[in-house]
Amino acid sequence: MAPSTVVNLQEKIIDVPDFPKPGIVFKDITPILLDPESMRSMVDQFAESIDLPIDKIAAVESRGFLIGAPLAHRLGTGLVLIRKKGKLPRKTIQQGYGLEYGEDIIEVQEGDLNSGDRVMIIDDVLATGGTAHATELVCKTAGAEVIGFRFLMNLKFLNGEQKLTAPIQSLIDYDD
Repeated sequence: MAPSTVVNLQEKIIDVPDFPKPGIVFKDITPILLDPESMRSMVDQFAESIDLPIDKIAAVESRGFLIGAPLAHRLGTGLVLIRKKGKLPRKTIQQGYGLEYGEDIIEVQEGDLNSGDRVMIIDDVLATGGTAHATELVCKTAGAEVIGFRFLMNLKFLNGEQKLTAPIQSLIDYDD
């Protein structure tokens, strides 16, 4: 398949003020998903950013799944689902993390990651870094080596990068 046209993905994202609560500007990626050429371009840009050998993509619930699945297919790797507590059917490894308004837990199924697996963590946005950091920890607890993170967007003004130990790249950076 020939490479897709490079689409300026930032132009497709729609800012939705005061969602999910007042003061937050939600970055709606739905227009990227609705347009096949934009979706292809996004997956191509992610694939081109991964220049290290990996065994699996670990995709974070839920918008990370929308990126991780086609990317894993494109790269010929396995896809590991990182989900909120209680959503996976088999025995899990858990990691708690803090939120601005409480705490939550993410899980990965035992056996989905193995000792020595080289994993790239994929999600749509890096904000404060809590979920990303918990994902990094749960992958390491499962025995995997976290090679890096790839995000569609990095909200750099929230300093989420400071919580992560593996290298990160994003397709779009928001400085404010």
